[in-house]
Amino acid sequence: MISILLDTSFLITLADPGRPHHQTAVLYFREALQRACPLYLSSIVASEFQVKQAVTDLPLRNLQVLPFNIDHAMTAGQLMRSLQRDREDDRAAVKDDIKLIGQMVCESITHLLTEDRNLAAKHLARLHDQGLTTARAVLLADGFETDWFEGGQRRLLGD
Repeated sequence: MISILLDTSFLITLADPGRPHHQTAVLYFREALQRACPLYLSSIVASEFQVKQAVTDLPLRNLQVLPFNIDHAMTAGQLMRSLQRDREDDRAAVKDDIKLIGQMVCESITHLLTEDRNLAAKHLARLHDQGLTTARAVLLADGFETDWFEGGQRRLLGD
């Protein structure tokens, strides 16, 4: 069974009907609930979301809050050392994304739901290619696809 970490871009899109991929986010969220896939809300993502909107606006009863702990921190540090980031990448954003990936590695979370092709998904794919994680990103821009819930994928970022 898959498990899913929701990133900030996904939650912003889920909460805002005016965003282009809102319906795709809703479909993924509903499908995950229907299939009883664990949905994780990192405390890091909660703090990022809270900047513009109250985290209590989210369907918290459906999410497992994942605190950032020392194991996550050590794993994130190791991943950051291994990551080749692009010169134009915002260093602070990369550090937060790597913290999320560290949580995914420690907790054996299999998928990241995101709208962010340029940072989170890109770095997750690079770390996957290095054999440092088995997790995959599911991009809202690619549309809704049930194959992710059945152990397959339509297309992999970077393939």
